[in-house]
Amino acid sequence: MADDVTFYFDPTCPFTWRTSRWIREVTARRGHTIGWRLMSLKVLNEGRELPEAYRDAVAYSIRPVRVLQATLDRHGSAALDRLYTEFGTRVHYNGNALNDETLAAAIAAAGLPTDLIGAADDDNLDPAIRKSHDEGQARVGQESGSPITAIGDGPGFFGPVVVPVPEGEAAEKLYDAVRLLSAVPEFSELKRSRAAF
Repeated sequence: MADDVTFYFDPTCPFTWRTSRWIREVTARRGHTIGWRLMSLKVLNEGRELPEAYRDAVAYSIRPVRVLQATLDRHGSAALDRLYTEFGTRVHYNGNALNDETLAAAIAAAGLPTDLIGAADDDNLDPAIRKSHDEGQARVGQESGSPITAIGDGPGFFGPVVVPVPEGEAAEKLYDAVRLLSAVPEFSELKRSRAAF
């Protein structure tokens, strides 16, 4: 059975984290499933000159992506969800450093084998990550950042970018709006300025 929502993400992106909390909450209330898929900001930015402020974070980002890919391969989607929740809470809510110590703490808190941290150095995982990344880009139809949200077998859309995370009725309305827009093949883009964190 196909997932109700496919969510392509890089775990180091703070905007993606907020979108993931919204989609996770609202799909749970609806009894819908999420197919978690990885994408990579490192892959997305290959060959680009990045501002100095972002270089270290983008260079590091492949490490948690590899660990999440290994988690998905070895332990399944529910384990990936747990690990992403632990990692994201530490980095994006608690302000912990984006490093292997934070990643290892998240692995332990998610109840996963501690040796998963070794996957951060395993470039044999990169082809699967690139394949998933490319699938997400193909669903959007053009190069897109993280996250990409796709409803059913419909197209993928960048975002939605949400600050803060919508709750209650607002969360439900946004979900219904994304589902509705996904069903209109002629629809391609809608955008406004981002709210501040």
